[in-house]
Amino acid sequence: MLINHYAGSPVRGMEFRPWLMARAWQKLGHKVVIVAADFTHLRQQNFQVERDFSEVDVDGVPYVILKTPHYHGNNLGRGINILTFCLKLSAHARKMAHVYRPDAVIASSTYPSDIYSAAKIARKAGARLYFELHDLWPLTPMVMGNLPWWNPLIMLLQHGENTAFSRAHKIISILPNADRYIRERGYDSSKFVYIPNGVIASEREEKTVDLPQIKTLQALRKDGWFLVGYTGNHSVANALDFFIDAATLMENQKVKFVLVGGGNHKEALMERAKKTKNVLFLHSVPKTAMNTLLAELDVAYMGLAKSRLFDYGVSPNKLFDYMLAACPVIYAVESSNNPVKEAGCGITVPVGQPEAIAEAVDHLMEMAEADRYEMGRKGLAYVLKNHDYPTLAKKFADALKN
Repeated sequence: MLINHYAGSPVRGMEFRPWLMARAWQKLGHKVVIVAADFTHLRQQNFQVERDFSEVDVDGVPYVILKTPHYHGNNLGRGINILTFCLKLSAHARKMAHVYRPDAVIASSTYPSDIYSAAKIARKAGARLYFELHDLWPLTPMVMGNLPWWNPLIMLLQHGENTAFSRAHKIISILPNADRYIRERGYDSSKFVYIPNGVIASEREEKTVDLPQIKTLQALRKDGWFLVGYTGNHSVANALDFFIDAATLMENQKVKFVLVGGGNHKEALMERAKKTKNVLFLHSVPKTAMNTLLAELDVAYMGLAKSRLFDYGVSPNKLFDYMLAACPVIYAVESSNNPVKEAGCGITVPVGQPEAIAEAVDHLMEMAEADRYEMGRKGLAYVLKNHDYPTLAKKFADALKN
């Protein structure tokens, strides 16, 4: 049983990892059930259910859906949504244990507060308890929101994390250096298992995708434009202001900076981009069409604003999508790991320097097309070797058994 408040699917939208892991576990012969909320701000298509604990088949993976209040933005409404999910799950822990009889219960909701419900279900089912560490809570809101340790919300989240670290049989994390974070918190890091985010190799299969976004890029390529693209959430955290500023520096060249997706910072970015004519904004595409869209780009951009959170590493889905599409990458991230450098599939630039981004674009434009192709192929080889979901799922399943 995997508990993930935000679990979605490639069709419904983020988060993708729970569904991808579950599907791979099924192919290994395991029975899986995912417990999720009916509403989250991350999904493009939320669940519509009449009652709590409705069972829904999500493209072959069984989900148990809990009804939660709708909300807008990252505010009190989201907190009530989370609290409702956790309380309902705890109140029906005996039912969940009796009906599904799990051998392993994984708390995996990004925030650590689901550990209490997961522990209760595990105890009543006689199952082992596991914790999947995604973002570092409460460190993330402390850093991003500048909240002090004595803030009641921070103290509540800290108690949840402490409980997870002390009671979980294993701590699985997407962050390569989270074991150091666990030690710094005073807990046993020998329980740590690193299992990053990944890709599905079959997503590279040739597909005919009839979307206006893809047709727009095809037309630009035919007209001779060099396309530098970003796909995903338009937020301050993704350092897109510098991407726009780099476009401004190159407005006299035949290069187009393309941003695909949406987010709470998109309007501000569009206002910033009014200074130049070589920035293009496109609506998001389904994950199932992402590889086809990325194949139309010459270069992809990956950026993150500086943060001490990255001292423990990063595992960005976006980057692995770029690699799977064999797209060279301009990487503006400062963290304790650097997959682009390891793979040799792009150019790493300092965070916050538009000039460096523009220089990297210039360099890639001047490269022979065959050399750019080879750079992209290095990323593809790297991601298939290290981030293929069937391989990651096998490692995860082994961690649950050992």
